[in-house]
Amino acid sequence: MGGNKIQYSEIKPLLDDDDDELQPQSPLPLGVKNYITPGGYRKLQDELEQLWKVERPVLVNTITWAASNGDRSENGDYIYGKKRLREIDRRVRYLRKRIDQAEVVDPARRGVCEQVFFGATVTVCNDEGCEIVYSIVGVDEADASRGRISWVSPLARALLKLCEGEVARLHTPVGIVELEVLKVIYLSLE
Repeated sequence: MGGNKIQYSEIKPLLDDDDDELQPQSPLPLGVKNYITPGGYRKLQDELEQLWKVERPVLVNTITWAASNGDRSENGDYIYGKKRLREIDRRVRYLRKRIDQAEVVDPARRGVCEQVFFGATVTVCNDEGCEIVYSIVGVDEADASRGRISWVSPLARALLKLCEGEVARLHTPVGIVELEVLKVIYLSLE
């Protein structure tokens, strides 16, 4: 092949299965379904589409252009581009696996229920009398700053299957914390 032409094999990342170890390890216990809300599922799909259909094609064009400029050993656009392409491909594989394993559960479809299950938005009262609201969501959509906790987290596990009026006992590094379940509702989490 000519000196300035780039082959697909040169830009296709050469990744082993070991590269998946660079992705965050799933805190899901083995054999457990990857429960996720419809909003969380959509976010994973949107990220996958953005990476695959927008960012990756632009990057491939940049790498192709950079490779055509000659010496690749000192070509920053080429070197960075290849590195970023590997990162994107790794993330794409991870997202595809998570989406394939996802079990979408819409909390809004549960209706009225006073017991805590996946998708519940729970108002609790702690030992000091402060009310705190948590929504129990999938591991890929947990965000403590928004009060969204993973259903496999210790806090969610302490709350699961409790009813309004019952008390959860959570073992923490500073001791046992008791949380009274005040309210349980199921609504769409967007």
